[in-house]
Order: sequence, then C-alpha cells, then structure tokens
Amino acid sequence: MKPIALMLAAAVIAAPFAAAAQTAVMALDAAGQQAAQRSSDPKLAAQKKMVYDMWRSFIDARHVEMAPQFFTERYIQHNPNVPDGRAPAVAFFSQRPATPIQPTMSNLVALVAEGDLVTVATRRELADPKDASKKYTSTWFDMYRFKDGKIDEHWDFGTKAP
Repeated sequence: MKPIALMLAAAVIAAPFAAAAQTAVMALDAAGQQAAQRSSDPKLAAQKKMVYDMWRSFIDARHVEMAPQFFTERYIQHNPNVPDGRAPAVAFFSQRPATPIQPTMSNLVALVAEGDLVTVATRRELADPKDASKKYTSTWFDMYRFKDGKIDEHWDFGTKAP
C-alpha cells in the first residue's frame, strides 16, 4: 500500500509541472540590442559591436565579401560541419544568396563579453518532436575568441549534418 500512496503523491505533486508549458524565449528589441552592445570597458564594447555587426552582415545577410573585416585568415572553427579557415566559412555561408543587412540582429537574446571572448545567445524556434504541428523556443549559444582585433575562433552547439 505504501508504494501506491507514494506514487499517487508524486503524481499529484508533478501534475502541475507536466501540464505547464515552458516560458518562451524572447529576443531583445532594438533598444535592448543597443544596450547589449555596451560595456564600461571600451575593448569589450568594441568586441561586442564587431560580433553584432558580423552577425547582422555575414551570418544573417550572407554578405561574405565582408569576411576579411571580421575574421582572421586562420579562423579556428569548432563546428564539425565547417573546416578551419576564413575561406571555408565564406564557402559555407555562400550557399544561400545575400540579402539586405538589417539594422538589428535576428533573435538576439544576449551578448556577453569577458577578456577575449564574446558569447551570443539567440532564440531558436523548432518543431516539437512529439507533434510537428507545434513549435517551441530554445536558446542557441555561439562563442567567439578575438585575436589582434578580429574573430579568430568559434564554438557552438554544432553537430554533424546528416
């Protein structure tokens, strides 16, 4: 009898959590994005601005001709789908046509800098694997290391493409 009572108690306690949906990840508006680029340290502010500008122009808008102003030639890539080097990054992002550069980043959640690192958190909307007609939000993280004023290294949650 005790195990049944414990299972019933656990079910009653867990029920509100099972029925509740996650809190949706929200992106920053334009003012929030401007604030996210600020830092009391001028070097960190410049690095945050460079990552912000790189994301808008190179990642979002696919303006690969701008790569030399953002990336070192040796650009170390920890995503298994893209080899090291600026040229392979350009080739990867050249797979789709360029679009106009927007004044803000798409889906920016946070921009954090410390030392020679800048981390970007972005909102992702994905299909629910249990019900493809539903969507949910999650957060994706990219981290960049600077060397000599340019982005020299990148980490993200990249997994091998099927």
